[in-house]
Amino acid sequence: MDRLPLPLDGITVVAVEQAVSAPFATRQLADLGARVIKVERVDGGDFARGYDTAARGLASHFVWCNRGKESIALDLKDPRGLDVVRRLVADADVFVQNLAHGAAARLGLDAATLCAAHPRLIAVDISGYGGSGPYADKRAYDMLVQCEAGLVSVTGTPEQPVKAGIPAADIAAAMYAFSGVLAALVRRGTTGRGGPVEVSMLEALAEWMGHPLHHALHGGEPPARTGLAHAVIAPYDAYPTADGGRVLLSVQNDREWRRLAEQVVGRPELGTDPAFATNAARVAHRERTDALVAGALAVLDAEEALARLEKAGIACARLRDVRELAEHPQLAARERWRQVGSPAGPLKALLPPVTLPGGDEARMGDVPALGQHTGALLRAVGMTDDEIAALRRDGVAA
Repeated sequence: MDRLPLPLDGITVVAVEQAVSAPFATRQLADLGARVIKVERVDGGDFARGYDTAARGLASHFVWCNRGKESIALDLKDPRGLDVVRRLVADADVFVQNLAHGAAARLGLDAATLCAAHPRLIAVDISGYGGSGPYADKRAYDMLVQCEAGLVSVTGTPEQPVKAGIPAADIAAAMYAFSGVLAALVRRGTTGRGGPVEVSMLEALAEWMGHPLHHALHGGEPPARTGLAHAVIAPYDAYPTADGGRVLLSVQNDREWRRLAEQVVGRPELGTDPAFATNAARVAHRERTDALVAGALAVLDAEEALARLEKAGIACARLRDVRELAEHPQLAARERWRQVGSPAGPLKALLPPVTLPGGDEARMGDVPALGQHTGALLRAVGMTDDEIAALRRDGVAA
């Protein structure tokens, strides 16, 4: 049987993007076969290129979010640079931007303007707080939106709220932009028309806050910050082991508690003790419950603790750090690692989590150097070598 092509083969995306939210969205499209043309500033490009030098001299954020793209460096404040973008958009299926509020409209690159000129175009505006309302003009970096969306209020310990360790607001907006593009492409397939797609970081993350939000909206108290523990289930926490590791376990019902008491804690009578026999009782006596479990695991090394919990049918996990994730045996066994090219040489990268069996593997292209494809793209929109040389000489293209 012939293998299926990647689902976005033949789709062209033009992105005036920076940081994480739009680049991560368009990287998903590139992985699925779309051609993604990344428009960057001539003076340094996407500022995420300068966040750090951890990836063999390249910025880790940029490497993560920008593989498989073509980079063209243009000064959009110059009419000649803006004209190039308009020519690229005229032949594109999708346009994505996450410039500061109002900037795209001033350039005529907002979704409403572009879709009016190109009825088949799908144009995505990603913003911090949306295009209207009292917060529309506010700066919207990831941590600020985490605070506004209440994520920080439910993350951390009872004493200290903390932000998520990943850019959760950026990622949420990126994934809704990605799914919004896919939905709009399906609609275009049946109607022939594209149209605007709007995504805000606040609204995306507010959706991800659904459980605590609905808990508080409909009569409950906002969930307490409980560190690695669960606010309404016990035992559900990470416990230290004899070798310095930490093992997280979760008891979801009273049958599991009885198995844990008998096979791991070694005290079967706790299974029917009124102080521990129900989840409500265990939560009410959380400190005593945790002390019993901690005492049983403290004399075992992590591997032995996990083996006993698995044998007892208790959900459990090793508390890994990032380096341990990179060496995770499950990722290795499923052959999830690939290499992508970059200006610094080959770099390891994970296959995207969407797998399409029977089809071509995700297209994990190279991480581009700034302006790597400028010349080829300028020629593709009809410019002569002399015109290209003039743009370079005047600093309009790089």
